[in-house]
Amino acid sequence: MRVALLTEGGFPYARGESALWCDRLLRGLEGHEFGVYALSRGPRQEAAGWRELPRNVVRVRTAPLWGPGPGPGPGSDGGAVSYGRRERRRFAEHFTALAEAVCAGEAEDGGEGPAAEEAGVRQSTAQADRFAAGLYGLAELASERGGLAPALRSEFAVRILESACRAPGALRAAHAAQVADLLAVTERLERALRPLSLDWYGARGEDPGLSAADLCHAVGGGLAALPGLLAARAYGVPLLITEYGVRLREHYLASAAGAVAPRSAGAPVRALLASFQGRLTREAYAQAQLITPGNAHARRWQERCGAHPGRLRTVYPGMDAAPFEAVGERAAPAGPSGGPWRSAAPTLVWVGRGEPSKDLVALLHAFARVREAVPEARLRIVETGAGAAAEGPGGAADYGAHCRALAARMFPCAASDALSGGQGPVSFEELGSPAAPTLAEAYGSGEVVVLSSVVEGFPVPLVEAMFCGRATVSTDVGAVCEVIGGTGLVVPPRNPRALADACVALLRDPARCALLGAAARSRALELFTVEQNTEAFRGIYLELMSHRSVRADGGAGGAVAAPGGEDASLPFACPAEAHVPGRWAGTARRVAAVATGGRRAGTGTRPPRTPADAHGGALPPVPSWATPERASDGAPAGRPAGRTTEPVPGDASGSPSGGSGGGAGRDSEAGPRRSGSAGRHGVVGGHESAGRHEGAGDEESASVTVGADMGEAEAR
Repeated sequence: MRVALLTEGGFPYARGESALWCDRLLRGLEGHEFGVYALSRGPRQEAAGWRELPRNVVRVRTAPLWGPGPGPGPGSDGGAVSYGRRERRRFAEHFTALAEAVCAGEAEDGGEGPAAEEAGVRQSTAQADRFAAGLYGLAELASERGGLAPALRSEFAVRILESACRAPGALRAAHAAQVADLLAVTERLERALRPLSLDWYGARGEDPGLSAADLCHAVGGGLAALPGLLAARAYGVPLLITEYGVRLREHYLASAAGAVAPRSAGAPVRALLASFQGRLTREAYAQAQLITPGNAHARRWQERCGAHPGRLRTVYPGMDAAPFEAVGERAAPAGPSGGPWRSAAPTLVWVGRGEPSKDLVALLHAFARVREAVPEARLRIVETGAGAAAEGPGGAADYGAHCRALAARMFPCAASDALSGGQGPVSFEELGSPAAPTLAEAYGSGEVVVLSSVVEGFPVPLVEAMFCGRATVSTDVGAVCEVIGGTGLVVPPRNPRALADACVALLRDPARCALLGAAARSRALELFTVEQNTEAFRGIYLELMSHRSVRADGGAGGAVAAPGGEDASLPFACPAEAHVPGRWAGTARRVAAVATGGRRAGTGTRPPRTPADAHGGALPPVPSWATPERASDGAPAGRPAGRTTEPVPGDASGSPSGGSGGGAGRDSEAGPRRSGSAGRHGVVGGHESAGRHEGAGDEESASVTVGADMGEAEAR
């Protein structure tokens, strides 16, 4: 199976969100071919280079969501692609539709009852349809005329946006937008819509790109899913969306944080960009065949953001349990026999990044109460490193210094680290130091692991502690209750008294600690390993392929009317197993060849597919940019043509050479190319990658998201 992995700010870059999860997924599904289509968020992310690519990655294409827009194309006279009168009218029509949908407020409260509710649904559906019409219309115009950057940054676009903001029924914040706000919004919309102008979608004489994929797997429902939406509309390629942190929720959190930050965007800018992200997310959820949230917390957010419950399927993220196996196997009741890093005194352990959302202040106040009940108790705070939030005033660095000063005041004899004699009850340590060489040893040094966060997504430290067989005390935030599942104690957030009482109860009962730790380890090994995650997606890939129909003319993904008026689509005519090399698959291939008129599915370059909706019915006509007759031998004028690099497979620093500005996609081939149908397709047993969860780097966040992305910061 040929899978297109769509990412934003993540894999294949060494520093980014979900990079480790993507790497494990690709290595575990080595029987499938993957093409990676990545959107980068900043120059530091690109400068850090790529991860070591698995052998089944045959193509990597990247494009930036930062920096200046695309430069002039080969057919332009100067700095911008010139629009004629007809193209200018088309741009005005499509951008007006998109801008009016973005600026439109929520449905007005027309009363109670079924009639009012139905009217609200109709209005919401009409706005969603208008947004989709504008989005796909701009995609068609971009493909024909070579890009949208000059038009979106023009005075013409600013005037259209201003008219939409001043229209009756627009958002209240949009009415107050000034010229500077409108310029900021159009600039960030241009960056967000750059995927519409990329040459990733295939045309005659070019790389077929996403048109040749069997499945588009988007890591996130935001901008990462935008190329998948175009491929689904033009070629009927199924779209799968995986979210372990809901992108729209992260945008809302970043926008709220920016509201109180100095030199932040104004309220009109934040409101309009949040509305755009919401519309785009709802369109992605509506067009996806399946959405896989990482936990019930993310699932509830997706439902609130418009995802249909019938298309949601929870798949827990997979984590490597091997580094914690030794500590988990020797887990024993509290006492000095737990290992060389185990303290003789009853010890609480906290592991994570020292950020305000982790609420270490409440933990210190709770520990003061613990000391009153258990005077010999100790608290170890192990910091795993600072993320992007560490920069600037009020970041993690300042917060960590504040917590150290508070601990020194509350516990005057507290030592600043574990190497200063160990006289104090509180110690601040860095992961990798002699006191905490590895994560497993840090968790193994205590009887109880504590999580005091006020904001959390998927609690990775809890899962790691469960792998180590440790009892846990956590605050009720995010997916904590779902992960713990009765194997630990949960208390309300921002409640030091409740946190202290729970810790004291476990420290005074070693047998209960051991029992909860054993149960936690069994639960983690059952639900949160790499193996279960990989097998879940192996089955999902096969399921999505089995539900697709194959046309009688050999194309895939759409239904074609037969001469007699009957539906000529042939469900299951080309099962995924038919791609597996081997003599045993010959029967399936012959059946597929007969069903497709003598052609074996998957050979050569595919013809353009007829669009189809989720029920197999025909969609509106394929956009002209997806029709071979409208494609030239080369890239259209002004279209980002892309630069080519050849990374060496297995080179961890295989970042593309050359500049990284503009909207040009960079294409690289990592591995052998397909020849005919003899690719490395099918379902073959895989292996997981060793390693552990790692936080997001400190790359610059794309300006589209208004603020620093908090999704990966919540993971630690």
